[in-house]
Amino acid sequence: MKKIIFIVIDGLPDEKVPELKNRTPLEAARRPNLDHLAKNGWCGFFKPLFLGKLPDSEEVHLALFGYDPRKYLPGRGVLEALGVNAKLLPQDIVLRGNLATIDKKGKVVDRRAGRIKTEQTEELVESLNGRVIDGVRILVKTIYGHRLAIILRGQNLSDKISETDDKKIRRIKKVRALGKGRGAERTARILNQFLEQSKLILENHPLNKARVEKGQRPANFILTRSAGKMKKVVPFKQKWGRKAGCLSYAALYRGIAKFLGMGIIKERDGDPFSASYLRDKFRAARDALRHYNFIFCHIKGADLLAEDGKAQEKKEFIEAIDKQLPILENLKDVLLVITADHATSSRQKSHAAFPIPILIYPAGQTRPEQKFTEKDCRKGNLGEIQNLKILPLILRIASN
Repeated sequence: MKKIIFIVIDGLPDEKVPELKNRTPLEAARRPNLDHLAKNGWCGFFKPLFLGKLPDSEEVHLALFGYDPRKYLPGRGVLEALGVNAKLLPQDIVLRGNLATIDKKGKVVDRRAGRIKTEQTEELVESLNGRVIDGVRILVKTIYGHRLAIILRGQNLSDKISETDDKKIRRIKKVRALGKGRGAERTARILNQFLEQSKLILENHPLNKARVEKGQRPANFILTRSAGKMKKVVPFKQKWGRKAGCLSYAALYRGIAKFLGMGIIKERDGDPFSASYLRDKFRAARDALRHYNFIFCHIKGADLLAEDGKAQEKKEFIEAIDKQLPILENLKDVLLVITADHATSSRQKSHAAFPIPILIYPAGQTRPEQKFTEKDCRKGNLGEIQNLKILPLILRIASN
């Protein structure tokens, strides 16, 4: 039975861009090691399982690990809260929050408050955390940068409430009850009161006044979305018979791992776009095989670069990943899986619903023509795989 290193390169697939001679960043990248693995492995593709207009990381990751998000997704707020070590109770309602900038007329002028730094967010959160409204305690956790997790802890609460953040520049709006019953109405009322109180506190906070004096945008409002609550789930080890560990610096993916009962593997801090960071991450994955027989290794950079429209930098980041792959290439009795959770378009600067390439190495036979690109994997020897059937397939291959 082979051990498994499961690498998810977030946002890896893309569409063709003029600046790369009408190629995708993956097609344009120098990738000798990825192509070597493809020639000696299994290649195919899958269509991501997602619930909205565009795929989100949490949905597709759950499906990659064999958990149908239509049944098990607890809400992204829950997962990110778990990722920053929040201790959640079954009745807690958890939301994602964005520190944002609004003007005097209530118009949202910046959903990210000038991309405020994490350490400043932590200072602002201290002034908001622990407030009690109508018997409900409200806990606020910093995720990173402008992002927050908001936990409502009390009785008779519901996650059937509207979002106030639709990712469009607009005027602020009230939270509404979406479900019938007092629980949703009570939750919406309490959350609206908290958001209004927070607005007054943030507007008058010394840190925000200092930001305005420096010509920076104040973080003077909170936008909310993705309300959810904890769900029961069969742990990964019990479901699949594998002791799993997670390598990720991002709260969401650590939260997914904790939700599924995976361990968290320590890794060095560093610039997530640097060669040294990738090298250390792959070394940590290799070394963790002493303690785990399934390693989930998440790499975020490609997604971030594409969302900023940086196709050339995304290409270079893929090349940096490729250069570090020999660390994992010839490990004894180890199956190496390389894939993504969704595509991220460098042209549209957003997630996209394109098919996802997948590579499983080794395969025990050579296919000289096989390469690791979006187009080539569509013609690969695995063909199309259903998202929820990927992990069972990998486990079957690992058992041979």
